[in-house]
Amino acid sequence: MPGELEVAARRVRRLEELKKGRYVERANQALRRVWEAGNRPATIKLRKELLMSGPKEPAPTLTQLLRPRGVALRFYLLAVFEAQCRLVAGEQWTGNSSLPLKGPGSWADFIAIDGAFDQPGNGYMPDTRIDRDIQTLRLQQIHGALRTLESLGPNDQRALVEVPRKKSGSRKYAEFSLMQESGRGDTQTPRLYTVPRARWNTTFAVPVDFFLRGWVQVLQPSEVATWLILQWLAQTMPKKHIESGVYLYANARNDYLRLRRDSYEDACNRLLEFGLVRYARPGTVDGTEPQSASSLNAALTTVFLNTWTRGDRYEPDRYQVTDEGLTQDALGKCLKESLLREKGLRQRREQNAKTTTSG
Repeated sequence: MPGELEVAARRVRRLEELKKGRYVERANQALRRVWEAGNRPATIKLRKELLMSGPKEPAPTLTQLLRPRGVALRFYLLAVFEAQCRLVAGEQWTGNSSLPLKGPGSWADFIAIDGAFDQPGNGYMPDTRIDRDIQTLRLQQIHGALRTLESLGPNDQRALVEVPRKKSGSRKYAEFSLMQESGRGDTQTPRLYTVPRARWNTTFAVPVDFFLRGWVQVLQPSEVATWLILQWLAQTMPKKHIESGVYLYANARNDYLRLRRDSYEDACNRLLEFGLVRYARPGTVDGTEPQSASSLNAALTTVFLNTWTRGDRYEPDRYQVTDEGLTQDALGKCLKESLLREKGLRQRREQNAKTTTSG
């Protein structure tokens, strides 16, 4: 497994390539054109079923999409964005959208990727392989995302898209249909996506800058998941979020969200660096005792991050979502903070090496 420094260096390399190729900038422009030509929603609404499921149910769709490779989670969120720019609340996805998969004004224009990297040559897009141009790679990523999204859960019950087949069995990718956040279901008639109406504890709102400023392109899947969960919790319990921040005990995280503690904590640390969340401000904690575990499990109103035990009580770090952070240029902010993190990790490694040598 790569160490922290290697992971940080790889992220810097990818962000620098995205900047060099203007891939995020161009994807942002494509998304803004769709937004301006459509309903211009201020927020994109998501159903909480994307985030959670019951202890005896299959893992929620969000957790199933936390994969180190591919753009499945990103593509689903972008498809929801496109649908809500085009459709009004209560309107159902009918057939496929008017967008092609490739070419100008296509789904491929919505995706920013860094291309193919050659480890031995330490460079991008080597000439030694066919199908290495960035347009082809983006289309391949979309095809892979659609295959992933249509095969979630047992017997595809959690599938987030359906892709029709030709008589030969090959997929008609451009004719995919979008499903609701809980998946297609186990009936013969799939649950086609319908734009949700805002309802407390049923939906939550994602500010449109998450899409238009490039955050959907540059955050890792675990960071997107953590941020979405924080958004839902903040909107479900706004008073607690303002007064003392939000948190989640481990049993609720394990039973309902199925998220690993280490990836969740690491994701939140990155969100802090990027300015998308902050520690709850001093003096705002209301001093009340934590809710019972049963209440937490039932409502999932708080978010677990770094916790430790003090006596017989948990003392969690409490967090507040800072939507103003979304107004920053995502690529610029992430690259700046990632460079600082890489530099700090490199200095720490060098210092440890000196200490070991001198000892």
